[in-house]
Amino acid sequence: MTEKANVIAVMGGTFDPVHNGHLRSALELKELLALDEVHLVPCHQTPHRKQPGRTSQQRLDMLKLAVKGEEGLCIDDRELRLDQPSYSVLTLQSLRDELGDNAVICWVMGVDAFAHFTRWHQWQRILELANLVVMTRPGFELDPDSEEARLWRDLQLDPVKLEGQSQGRIIPVRLPSQLEISATYIRDQLAVKRSVRYLLPESVVDYIAENRLYAGTLA
Repeated sequence: MTEKANVIAVMGGTFDPVHNGHLRSALELKELLALDEVHLVPCHQTPHRKQPGRTSQQRLDMLKLAVKGEEGLCIDDRELRLDQPSYSVLTLQSLRDELGDNAVICWVMGVDAFAHFTRWHQWQRILELANLVVMTRPGFELDPDSEEARLWRDLQLDPVKLEGQSQGRIIPVRLPSQLEISATYIRDQLAVKRSVRYLLPESVVDYIAENRLYAGTLA
């Protein structure tokens, strides 16, 4: 009897800080796509953005607190262990080497990020290593003449057909909650000493306060 292949999704980011939008999206994706695991991968050195203000260890600590006891949400620190830019293709190659050719691996992104996907480092190789799960949102449309729109038309796959599709397809999903929470907004609230409770897990709120990680203090 053939052993069932792993079906996982990978959510990368700075997680500065991790918040309920990240966590709820991860949980809904796990249930919607019948995933075995969702890997939350904090980046170490961002190739195209300003470096996070908090250390890698602090961001990792917050993630561990946030998902403690939540089965199927896994903290994956492979990017933090490498002293190099955190390119998605390198992370996916590492996972593919670890899990084998038959594993179904999905890289998760928002549709806003997908609109610029062909500017990513070795984007063609990313599709050779994984599927793309693209979280859509009302009112956003791709440029119909873009390479991304062509990929969207040619590679789109119904989520119910994901099992057995190890790589190379685009799976659009509309998540029920669509929590509009951003780490930037949270940092801005903390900077002016406003409360961020109910935007993050209580354990993360307490960690931020205890370690005074951001400019202000919690209200």
